[in-house]
Amino acid sequence: MLQILQLSEQRQIEKIMQEIGVDPYGIRIMAPKAITYLIRINSISNITANILKQEMLSLGAEVAVARSALTGRIKKTDCLLMGNLVQFKRLCEKLNKQPFGLDRLANKIDLALANYQNKNFKIDLDRYHLNLDDNRPLIMGIVNLTPDSFSGDGLYPSLGKHYTSYIDNVINFVEKMVKDGADIIDVGGESTRPGAEKVSVKEELERTIPVIKVLAKRIKVPISIDTYKPQVAKQALECGAVMVNDISGLRDSKMRRLVAKYKCGVVIMHMKGTPRTMQINPVYKSLIDELISYLDKAIETALSYGIDKEKIIIDPGIGFGKTVEHNLEILGRLKEFKVLGRPILVGPSRKSFIGKILNLPVQERLFGTISSCILAVKNGANIVRVHDVRSIKQALKIMQEIEQR
Repeated sequence: MLQILQLSEQRQIEKIMQEIGVDPYGIRIMAPKAITYLIRINSISNITANILKQEMLSLGAEVAVARSALTGRIKKTDCLLMGNLVQFKRLCEKLNKQPFGLDRLANKIDLALANYQNKNFKIDLDRYHLNLDDNRPLIMGIVNLTPDSFSGDGLYPSLGKHYTSYIDNVINFVEKMVKDGADIIDVGGESTRPGAEKVSVKEELERTIPVIKVLAKRIKVPISIDTYKPQVAKQALECGAVMVNDISGLRDSKMRRLVAKYKCGVVIMHMKGTPRTMQINPVYKSLIDELISYLDKAIETALSYGIDKEKIIIDPGIGFGKTVEHNLEILGRLKEFKVLGRPILVGPSRKSFIGKILNLPVQERLFGTISSCILAVKNGANIVRVHDVRSIKQALKIMQEIEQR
């Protein structure tokens, strides 16, 4: 019998070798040679590119560069390095002895590969300790305290503010969500659907803070505040929230200082424009490159303000300034964001790209959401932000059982 295997995880390869009866030492030596990695490096000098090509060829690997770079017609080129872990390790050893800044490039390659292979993250949030790994993705339950949520699940009354019954309803809703398997509860008081109007700080505080005060005493999972307003985040953190989910990607320096001061968790998301403008013909030259670059710079800025890197989560922003094609590309190439070395959160739940593909209203997008979440986790997502916690939990459980075999 002959088989052609398509294995993308080193542990899978090691298991096959164990079945064959390979010596443990041999497994350690051979397994890193079994998976090829493609590393793209943008805009490097022709000298650097040619050195890379020569060194990789000497190792039995390869580098693709622009034809004009080889003839000297252009001064800079992008390049694609193709090799396995052993070859990249040897490449970096060689580059560390080279001039032209190649030692710095070696360090970047080493770090990128280490980040890409990292499967375990731990985030300490006050009394909560989140373990994020490939074997157990976490579920963030969405609690929209708005009257105008795109998904039709807004819990805030549009007429009359009967706080007692309102809060009781929300608490019951959240407690069921936790029972169904939510690991984090994300509370938001302003709709960020495309074209949404801004809500005043006062109104957002009225919608969220009374609920967070009660939730912090009633549930035993971390609470996240979904806001880009520092004033709202501050009061939420003082009332029991331990994470800020900022759709603006920490653009506001006041928010950066606040997150650093409170030592809370933070989700940094990519959004093109604002909720009012983000879906007006969003265009990218190179989607994934631009998103990774944006998030990388946002992380560096956050660190410069004293935010703990170990408490940062990244979100490529499904539906926030992206077309249907953009959203699908992000989900298909999500693993590439692992190069940033931080846990990945995605929020495809009930989004319009699902409705456009399936031609379904928002209330009928559960199966599309499940498919999107399964694919996202398969491609590296550590957290999925969803409305339908119970259904997603069950679907992910089946995927986990399969993946662990």
